[in-house]
Amino acid sequence: MLSLLEILKKSMELGASDIFIVAGKPVSYKKGKVIYQLNEEKVMPDYSKDLVEEAYKLANRELCRLMADGDDDFAISVPNLTRLRVNCYKQRGSMAAVLRIVAFGIPNYQAIGIPEQVMALANKQKGMVLVTGAAGNGKSTTLACILQRINETRSGHIITLEDPIEFLYRNEKSIISQREIGLDTMNFVTALRSSLRQSPDVILVGEMRDYETVQIAMTAAETGHLILSTLHTVGAVNTIDRIIDIFPSNQQQQVRVQLSMALKTVISQQLIPSVNGELIPVFEVMHVNSAVRNMIRESKVYQIESVIGMSGTEGMVSMDNSLYDLATRGKITMETALQYALHPELLEKRLRSNLGG
Repeated sequence: MLSLLEILKKSMELGASDIFIVAGKPVSYKKGKVIYQLNEEKVMPDYSKDLVEEAYKLANRELCRLMADGDDDFAISVPNLTRLRVNCYKQRGSMAAVLRIVAFGIPNYQAIGIPEQVMALANKQKGMVLVTGAAGNGKSTTLACILQRINETRSGHIITLEDPIEFLYRNEKSIISQREIGLDTMNFVTALRSSLRQSPDVILVGEMRDYETVQIAMTAAETGHLILSTLHTVGAVNTIDRIIDIFPSNQQQQVRVQLSMALKTVISQQLIPSVNGELIPVFEVMHVNSAVRNMIRESKVYQIESVIGMSGTEGMVSMDNSLYDLATRGKITMETALQYALHPELLEKRLRSNLGG
């Protein structure tokens, strides 16, 4: 039977992004958005336990965390090979794991298709910038590229609060402090409060999971810090609604006012298949201008989509306009564009008018 390192090497040779170890099924891997079997041999409970224990040894981590809680997140660095973001969990009485392969270095933003209008967010000095999208759609990579641009271009103190740490940074023009939740600090709330006493210029909050974290982040953004974070939402409208809904109803109007001042930009992204089978990112970009600010404050968030669609000169772009651009340039098929569109009927009319058919 293959060791975990052998599974990792073989999966990477096949271009895998994720590896699945679950009893009752062969070891499998994800490439693009399709899951393939690495071999025909079903994983038995004892074998899955051995592989999970190997992951903990590589991470120099105690297995008792998994045994006590039933699931555990951590990262592994495999010298001269890669980094892994690992989630181990129990299922049907056996141990299981999903391993996300993370590059050692920060990828080149142009090579992976991040546009300059997204990278330009590195120029912001203060306020809240959110990168949103479903899990596995490249949010962490986009944020890593933006942080690296900041690191390369200006002097400051960058603090990252992550669960777990994914990309590793070298100090260049900036000083970077990377803190892992559960290892270097207790939780996001404690870490975020503490970071405000560490003379930060930029704070990356890996995920905003509760209203207390959001509240501290908004206050930090209002007081001159650049706050970067993620949410598992698709679209600026859904993102703003989600933030407000985190809070009790009696606080929501006050939150709308504060959010309208603190929020600067929402990036929403999806990874979609190109015509040659590779996954490429597609983005919606919303900057908070005076119109958007008033809509947030006055609880008219539903009107924001129309502002995004009409504000191309301000650097905004809707998800459907980005899909339209990729389709008309032959980067993706019409079918792919419609599959990932927010308003497929309207996009189909535009594409058929332009492309014919």
